[in-house]
Amino acid sequence: MTDSQTTPPPEPTPGAEPTPPHQMPNIPAGPPAPPRPVSTPQAPAPAASPPVLDEGTYEKLREPRNAGRIDLDGKWHQISPRYVVSQFLQNGIVLALVVIAALIVGLVLDQHWVWIPAGIITIMILVTLVILPRQARAIGFMLRADDIVFRKGILWQRIIAVPYGRMQLVDITHGPLDRAFGVSQLKMVTAAATTGVQIPGLTQAAAEALRDTLIEVAETRRTGL
Repeated sequence: MTDSQTTPPPEPTPGAEPTPPHQMPNIPAGPPAPPRPVSTPQAPAPAASPPVLDEGTYEKLREPRNAGRIDLDGKWHQISPRYVVSQFLQNGIVLALVVIAALIVGLVLDQHWVWIPAGIITIMILVTLVILPRQARAIGFMLRADDIVFRKGILWQRIIAVPYGRMQLVDITHGPLDRAFGVSQLKMVTAAATTGVQIPGLTQAAAEALRDTLIEVAETRRTGL
């Protein structure tokens, strides 16, 4: 036998047990790991409205009868009750002028036809004064993440949503009697004439705070367009 030849492995002895091969230690399998939760992007929360919007306003928005709830985000804000007092006084002045003019034309100038238009105008003003408090309680607005929602009316309800990025002008107006009662009207002008909104009966502080908020948010939305 030469060195290049290999020695064959020894034959197993009869009756002897075979040597077991090398085995890995058994590791007990634990419970499966729970799946990781998938994070979903959340919509940005709407900016908090200034608390001055609800100072001196009605406490509950009057809803139309037999109407479903409006499922909208945010919070409804209402106008000041001083708006009703101001409107009562303004309509009362108009009614007094109509009556005085009718008396002068009908009795002094002997023009009896004047009683018909004067009576119609008087009835219209009286009806307006009767339903004015109900209409005022139905006026409300809501600040949402991307737009402002305005609603008014009981029987004929109107709801308008104005996107912040479409606003072109935010204006505050108030007449002499409105200034005397501390109320103002905020007007929002957009590119479409039909989506313009006028919110009456705001307190002076609420109108200024709402104007500043709308201008700031509108600039941000227009930048992102």
